[in-house]
Amino acid sequence: MYDIYQFLDDLFFATLLPINTIYFRMTKNNQLHTFHIPVMGLAYTIDSPIRVAKYGISSVVSIMDDELIEKMNAFYSEKFDLPYQEITKKIHDYRAERITSYLNLVDKIVKEKFENFKTELSESKSALENYIAMLPNKSEIKIGLQNLMEDGFAFKENIKNYLEKNLYPGDIDVNIMTKLDKDNFIKDEQLPIAFNDAHAALRGFVNSTVESSVVLSAGMNPRLYSYFESFSEFFPDLNNKLKKKITLKVSDFRSAMIQGNFLAKKGLWVSEYRIESGLNCGGHAFATEGILLGPILEEFKQKKEQLIQSAHELMVKSLRQKEMHVPEQPLDLIITVQGGVGTAEEHDFLHEHYNVNSVGWGSPFLLVPEATSVDKDTRALLAHAKEDDLYLSHISPLGIPFNTVRGTTNEKLKLKRIAQNKAGSSCPKRFLALSKEYGPKGICSSSKKYQDLKLDELELQKDVLSPEIFEKKKSSITEKACLCVGLANAAYLENDIEIKGQAQGVIICPGPNMAYFDQEVSLSKMVQHIYGNASVLTVTDRPNLFVKELKMYLDYLKNEIKDVTEEISLGQIKKWNSFKNNLFLGIGYYEDLLSTSSFFEGTKKEILRQFDSYKNELIAFEIPELKTV
Repeated sequence: MYDIYQFLDDLFFATLLPINTIYFRMTKNNQLHTFHIPVMGLAYTIDSPIRVAKYGISSVVSIMDDELIEKMNAFYSEKFDLPYQEITKKIHDYRAERITSYLNLVDKIVKEKFENFKTELSESKSALENYIAMLPNKSEIKIGLQNLMEDGFAFKENIKNYLEKNLYPGDIDVNIMTKLDKDNFIKDEQLPIAFNDAHAALRGFVNSTVESSVVLSAGMNPRLYSYFESFSEFFPDLNNKLKKKITLKVSDFRSAMIQGNFLAKKGLWVSEYRIESGLNCGGHAFATEGILLGPILEEFKQKKEQLIQSAHELMVKSLRQKEMHVPEQPLDLIITVQGGVGTAEEHDFLHEHYNVNSVGWGSPFLLVPEATSVDKDTRALLAHAKEDDLYLSHISPLGIPFNTVRGTTNEKLKLKRIAQNKAGSSCPKRFLALSKEYGPKGICSSSKKYQDLKLDELELQKDVLSPEIFEKKKSSITEKACLCVGLANAAYLENDIEIKGQAQGVIICPGPNMAYFDQEVSLSKMVQHIYGNASVLTVTDRPNLFVKELKMYLDYLKNEIKDVTEEISLGQIKKWNSFKNNLFLGIGYYEDLLSTSSFFEGTKKEILRQFDSYKNELIAFEIPELKTV
């Protein structure tokens, strides 16, 4: 609630401002921006906060690769003339220590850059005008700054006071992919669970000075979730504030409810549910059972209070049992969305129709050198990529479909090794050495050791398999790529950092939306594009994000059936029929929605035509029947 002391403070400050700017401080969750930059790969947003946080833009740093983090720590310490002490693998708890040290460095740099930026804005009208152009059109802060610029009296002092009270840097959020929680060993002795990869990463974040969210992706890890209870920073203080927050990346409401309640039973509050399209996204794709983004968002919109109340009741019960402070009212909870958004109209629609707090823009920012860490050649590859170049691959050792682009240096090197009968990669980092098939220490399915073993086993079956099935199985073994190295190399190359393992080349993981962005652009231009004040698109036939996702799900269903190499089971048939039915329901939802929405007026007829076309294609597509003897 907005308290009286804050009101009096604002009333005093209002004597410096035109009357129509007084009320903006009373709006809850007043944001500088209505978008965020999600985590991308291991390296692509590794330093994004240093690049964009001063503008109030939030971004997410992957904290999975501590070797990359240590290299970036050394690089930025030197760049900003800050002290640096190397953290080697000989140091106890080195993984957590590296993460803490780097996040502290990022936090320090961001704060210093932000203070310098505020000074620049108060002293330079051109800098202030450029910054105002980057803010959302409906932003109360933008309106306040514009009004102050029109008032020439005591301009510098008024602007300085205004900026001090209302500007803040973007969040330095971090990402942990929950599945990447490899057991670790010293020689043959397994270390305690707290030294598992994801556990150590979480500890590194908690021990840092950064006050933000940890974004948990890739599903639930009960063991890791339980580890959160070890840290007081995730529990509300006497003022009902959380020093560190939890964000869950989810693909549907059911997953959000299950995971949120699991954490609430431990007294832990989820501050944000970050909904991501199952397929129309970058990186790993966690497909739903044919449930499309629109219906998912609608369910969150209709059931948000249920999500809040359910978690609050469970959290209160747990906190009382722990004899900890209990908030009387539920804590703040926000809903955000990401995946395939490409125009200001789509951005505004998601905000206004579904009441989301922020929209994630990922892949387009790979073409913004001021925002992401991408080497020159890979950025050029992305700029020239067309629809057919962006595809859902099976290169991930996790066995989860992975969005990528054709023509990467990693792909070329991998194909060359396969042609020379040297399939597989060296495995220097071992973050994905999760298979226990050949021993307790784990092995990665992209490694040469693993692929040699699997190819030898397959060779023994050659006489009993058809040539077609044999080649399919062989390809499924050798197509796996070393993500640990490939997803990190771009940052080294961009910053001229000497690296080992460059022979693996670069892997990059844009979503299909990348096909419609074909040029490097400045940060200012991209932000203005998001808010509808400029356009960076030269492609005229880009499909609506909902249409694009439907097509991807239809193709996904067809490919899943086509790729079956074993005898089809009754369970598979039921799953496919349910998938198909959910697509029909999704199309019906969109048809009803568009008939009443004021959005997409200029393209509504074409969108409906495309939905109708895919509906007919879905009707004509037959699910296989169970063969009876």
